[in-house]
Amino acid sequence: MLTSKSPRKVAMVALAAGKEAFSDYSHVNSPKKYTQPQLFACLVLKEFERKDYRGVCELLADCSDLRAAIGLQHVPHWTTLQKASRRLLALPLVRKLLADTVKRVMKRRRNVPYGAADSTGLDAHHASRYYIHRRDNNKTDPNRPKKRVSYKRFGKLMVVVCCTSHAILGAVASAGPTPDIDQLDEVVAEVKADVSMKHMVLDAGFDSAHNHRLLREGYGILSTIPPEHGRPAKDPNHLPSDRYRRRMKTHFNTKAYRRRPQVETVISMLKRNLGSALRGRSHHSRRRDMFLRVLTHNITLALLRLFYRAC
Repeated sequence: MLTSKSPRKVAMVALAAGKEAFSDYSHVNSPKKYTQPQLFACLVLKEFERKDYRGVCELLADCSDLRAAIGLQHVPHWTTLQKASRRLLALPLVRKLLADTVKRVMKRRRNVPYGAADSTGLDAHHASRYYIHRRDNNKTDPNRPKKRVSYKRFGKLMVVVCCTSHAILGAVASAGPTPDIDQLDEVVAEVKADVSMKHMVLDAGFDSAHNHRLLREGYGILSTIPPEHGRPAKDPNHLPSDRYRRRMKTHFNTKAYRRRPQVETVISMLKRNLGSALRGRSHHSRRRDMFLRVLTHNITLALLRLFYRAC
């Protein structure tokens, strides 16, 4: 359980992760007022406290202990953090940061007995879809808008998680809604090669012969996916033509598939602890927000291991 001192400790862990991933300054002629690890710690603190750029600057101005934990002499302007997010949350640096946070969570262990992957949608607006639906369909409301509004585009986050430690091993941020069946290649490629995964369990949304071959023949990972994709056959005893999907029909590993809800647990942790709505207004800013949310989740797990020995 996190305490009132958790923001300071989260900032300390984020600062240490930033020092491993970034140099102190991005350019030889930079103003050298703030280091890149300090700015990254401020961004993680923003996500951990569910604030925007202005809000985290006000928080730092009010809390001297947070400034001391990060090593700030002055509070940065909110535009400084906004510009730093564009630079520090670029995809190559996110991959480097994610690998560092995974090492902090898993320590020396690199074997993952069971992994799972799934995707979730994050609201592109702070008003929930349920509220928007009720507002548009309440005919007795005099303030009901004349034109019904439907938010069909949202941020989609696909993750690969370790079922034991709940660490996010790989993540892909995109725009939804899109099907999952053809996106497994991209998210599995984000898992670092030094992480050895033995078995991956996926829901029926990933059921395809290509995904089985990708995991088993491409990466040497056992796959367990319910063979339920597509239109049901008229004959209940009909077997799929592909050998891997046919094996899922005849010898389905129920014991391994019981591990799959752990990825739902990770998604629930992301939404309950860090929020289900994205603050960005453009597609690229929402992608950065989703990556930052993934990094903050892993840093929080590393914090629990470092200070509380909960695992």
